[in-house]
Amino acid sequence: MFIEKRRAAILITGGGTTMQAVLRAWKNGLLGRIEPVLILSSRHNAGGIDKAREEGISKRAMAVVQKKDFQTEESFGQAILEECLKRGVELIALCGFLPKVPSVVIEAYPRRIFNQHPGPLDGGRHGFGGDGMHGLAVHAAVLYFARRVGRSFCTEATVHRVTDFFDAGALLGVHPVPIISDDTPESLAARVLPEEHGLVIETLRQFSEGEVQEVCRATPLIQ
Repeated sequence: MFIEKRRAAILITGGGTTMQAVLRAWKNGLLGRIEPVLILSSRHNAGGIDKAREEGISKRAMAVVQKKDFQTEESFGQAILEECLKRGVELIALCGFLPKVPSVVIEAYPRRIFNQHPGPLDGGRHGFGGDGMHGLAVHAAVLYFARRVGRSFCTEATVHRVTDFFDAGALLGVHPVPIISDDTPESLAARVLPEEHGLVIETLRQFSEGEVQEVCRATPLIQ
């Protein structure tokens, strides 16, 4: 029986560890009907490009679109769109993609773009996201907060819808990660990252099966 695939793009900037985990899950049949057809990097020297090649991704399924090569955000977005549209992309996963996604891309893929994040978010309310909040900066902020409030507090790996504002979209998945008393940003990052991988893989599977549901917190994350 023929099963129609859902064509996905994975956007990266750096080392591509999440992308690599997704590609391995795809090869092991864990993504349902999702088929990665485009790996798009925002840097020519991203380590994830080599990882994609190691996982067997062909040159024609890869592209580099650097924001600095374009005069406007719209032209940057149109270049991303061109790479997606010529491969029939239906869904976009941001896996460590640092540039702000241009509005023209968001408008072309309504509710079909999601992003991984290494800390707790709250769907537009106060959380550990926003401009410049990525990588170790997130983990440092979480540890500072947890130690100042003096109450039980876990960090989280999260995935969320992409909107015109950094990390403000509705949550699609959350996985708590305990904070250990002697944690550093680096040690916390090492424990959170595998949970990010798992959440991205699960979210792709949910998109494949039409099972995506938004996560709403009963009370605000930050009081």
